Amino acid sequence: MTEYRSTSRMERLLANCRQRVGNTPMIGIESLSSDKVKVWAKLEWHQIGNSVKARAAFHIMQRAWSEGELQGRTLLDASSGNTAIAYAAIGRVLQIPVHICIPSNASEKRKQVLRSLGASLHWTSEMEGTDGAQAVAQEIQARYPEKYFYADQYGNPSNQEAHVLTTSREIWQQRDGRISHFVAGLGTTGTFTGTTRGLKDLGAQFQAIALQPDSPLHIMEGWKHLETAKVPSIFDPSQVDATASISSESVMDMIRFIARKEGLLLSPSAAANLVGAQELAHTLEEGDIVTVLADDISKYDEVLKMIQL
Repeated sequence: MTEYRSTSRMERLLANCRQRVGNTPMIGIESLSSDKVKVWAKLEWHQIGNSVKARAAFHIMQRAWSEGELQGRTLLDASSGNTAIAYAAIGRVLQIPVHICIPSNASEKRKQVLRSLGASLHWTSEMEGTDGAQAVAQEIQARYPEKYFYADQYGNPSNQEAHVLTTSREIWQQRDGRISHFVAGLGTTGTFTGTTRGLKDLGAQFQAIALQPDSPLHIMEGWKHLETAKVPSIFDPSQVDATASISSESVMDMIRFIARKEGLLLSPSAAANLVGAQELAHTLEEGDIVTVLADDISKYDEVLKMIQL
């Protein structure tokens, strides 16, 4: 009877979280569109944890719980910020402890948010980025396998499956199947790989454009310069129809432009997706370009101080 009650209670908690994941609005970005080429974007901060990472974090945690991986154990993973916050927020609801390996140069705002949500933090080398944080997380899990469930967002198939099951279906419904291009940056690569695969499964005829920074040193939090970084094992290059490189300078210009024209204060990674969409739009005579805006500027105090509107 005790186990039954425990399972039933967790099912209610999971249902509570599920209602707060996905189903984000899509808007037209008029300032980047023309009569025949439209740019559409999903506002991904409209969910628990305030970023696109809620989708992957919830799917990973739900799957792990159903397979008995989280009972009596702490969720452990490496993150530069947004996934960590999503884990922590969902962990609060599900009453699952969360331990994050995070580079020490993470913004003070993200540190404050994570602490307020009760996550325990293990600082890793700022010089090694998330690749170094992953290595530390793997060492901790190997040392204490009974204490931790290593979620491994960079290698866990549930990451991209979340976007097959949610993001792609939402885009398909919100656009009534009208999409000529999907544009997204590469970080864990879950959003790009899963959304692209899901849209193809639904029968969409479109091109998938993968974006990455133009150098290893950049301001797009969470993005990877794949030529110099460890490529996530969930990345499927066969889903890529074309690639484009985005500069940090163009991203800062886009943050200012979209704030003035659309009244949106975007994170660097969200603005970078719009840079990619804009550059693509200039090459088209007609089309419907869809992208996702991972989060807004609320966790990026340092960027907010840099822009002058």
